[in-house]
Formats: sequence, structure tokens, C-alpha cells
Amino acid sequence: MNITLKIWRQKSAGAKGRFETYSLSDVLEEMSFLEMLDVLNEQLLREGKDPVMFDNDCREGICGTCSLVINGEPHGPERAATVCQLYMRKFENGDTITIEPWRAGAFPVLRDLAVDRGALDRIIQSGGYVSVKTGGTPDANSIPVAKPDAELAMDAASCIGCGACVAACKNASAMLFVAAKVGQLAHLPQGQPERLPRARAMVAAMDVEGFGACSNTYDCEAACPKEISVSFIQELHRDFRKGLLAGR
Repeated sequence: MNITLKIWRQKSAGAKGRFETYSLSDVLEEMSFLEMLDVLNEQLLREGKDPVMFDNDCREGICGTCSLVINGEPHGPERAATVCQLYMRKFENGDTITIEPWRAGAFPVLRDLAVDRGALDRIIQSGGYVSVKTGGTPDANSIPVAKPDAELAMDAASCIGCGACVAACKNASAMLFVAAKVGQLAHLPQGQPERLPRARAMVAAMDVEGFGACSNTYDCEAACPKEISVSFIQELHRDFRKGLLAGR
């Protein structure tokens, strides 16, 4: 199929960006979206032009680096999938596809479609540590965890830190990301001693990084490739308030 691409080009965070239009022919429906961008970059290199910079790594929907807004949707039109899991069969012959980076003040553009998401790493670091004993590997059943708690912890831990929740939110809030990272420990025995101060510290770090406030539009849940529930945000609010009351 033949497609037209409108891609955001920007040399650095301080540079003025613009959309540039490219045409691609003979695009295969079996191609992933990132493979299609690889073909575009090969074409640009043959023409002596700068390739389009975009983040990617595993191409298996695990690493979360393929952060693109496609036709106004973070990760594109495929539900519960990252960009690397999006295939060109989702588009029609002759389509015009608009591609942008994540739009958030806390995610400065590095170049073109690549942004600096180090703010998310710093939020995780602010969460501190968990109380576990060092030494030999403990027996699997040495710390019993109820099945519902284990499942909730695993649901939260499925967050890949891609930032789609931020890109989808009109306030550029990272609340779903923070709630998932707090929640994955809040449901395990090892995470209990630091549970309340962790919630307060990570919310404070989110504010310092310049993310917006949550206004409960649920766009974050809709855009999340791992379908993490906003119920974790409710738990985070509860732990945050308990921490304030307890002075922890």
C-alpha cells in the first residue's frame, strides 16, 4: 500500500520543531509500524537526508521505549499494544498518518520523536527500598502471599514505564504510573514497612518533575498498553492520606 507520513522533526529540546511530509510506497501489511519507519529511514539515507530519530529496543511490547503518538493516540489505534506491536494492516491504502513524540513538559524532546523520560526513573528512585533479608535465596513459600494480593501486585508490576498515560492525560499527569509502581509493592509483605512514606515520596517527586494533577478522566487507563486499572490511583490516594495523618 501507499501511505503519506506527517512526522514531527525537531533537532533538540530548544530548537523549533515542524512537521515534514514523506511518501512511502509498497508498504506491506505484515510490517510492524517500527519496521515501516525503518524503511522510511533507509529511503532518507539513500536520498542523503537525516533519518528520523525514534526510540525502540525490544520490539516485543516489553521495554516501553517505543513512545509515539500516532494520529493523536499514544501507541496508535491498536488497543492494549505498544507501537512495536502495531501492524500496518490497521491502516488503509492512501492513508495519511501523523506521528508525534509524547507531549509533556516533563518529557523534553531529545530529537524528532525521541523524548527524555528520565523523570520516571527519578520518581522510582524516590520510592526508596523494600525490607527484605539479604543472603541466600529464600524458599518460595517462606513468605505466604494471598492469591488476590499476588495477582494485584502482578497487575501493577506489568507497567513498563512507557509514559503513554502521561501523553494521554490532558494535564500530563503521571498518576497512573506512580500508582502502579507504588501498588506493586503495596500488595506484598516486603513492601509494607515503607508503604506510606513511599507513597508520599513518589507523589512529591512527581510534583517536582512537573507532571500535572489527575482529574479522573480515565484517558490514562484507555491508553495504557498493559491495561492497568485506575483503581491503583484510588489506592495511592488512600495511602498518601494515611501517610499525611500518620506523619510518615
